[in-house]
Amino acid sequence: MAPAKQGDSVKVHYTGKLTDGTLFDTSAEREPMHFIIGADEVIPGFEAAIIGMNPGDSKTVVIQSENAYGPHFDEMVQVVPLDLFPPDIQPKVDHQYQVHQDDGQVFIVRVTEIKEAQVTLDGNHPLAGQDLHFEIQLVEIE
Repeated sequence: MAPAKQGDSVKVHYTGKLTDGTLFDTSAEREPMHFIIGADEVIPGFEAAIIGMNPGDSKTVVIQSENAYGPHFDEMVQVVPLDLFPPDIQPKVDHQYQVHQDDGQVFIVRVTEIKEAQVTLDGNHPLAGQDLHFEIQLVEIE
């Protein structure tokens, strides 16, 4: 069979860690992840790492932040008053919420800190600004 290429439907097992060795995701206890190369279903660097692999091949790659979840933008972090939340919602660190802007746009923010009567909200992806280390095994090209 030919190596994996653009347009192929593939199944992979992976383990993802941060530079400091912290595990952020793995498929070890699950079915392999399935995606189509070039369909923007996974981060660009992960797709690129699969191209050229054959079923059964394994590799370790470092995906730079610009080919993963992009840079961390400070302007997407805001400190807001706690009383901005409805009374029935008690924000907690690492919880995510939808924010509705006046123009109707909706985006997801994550609570990163709660201090006294203030809550810090971060609109960046939790892995933004991070280089990601992956161990990848191509299981199958369908």
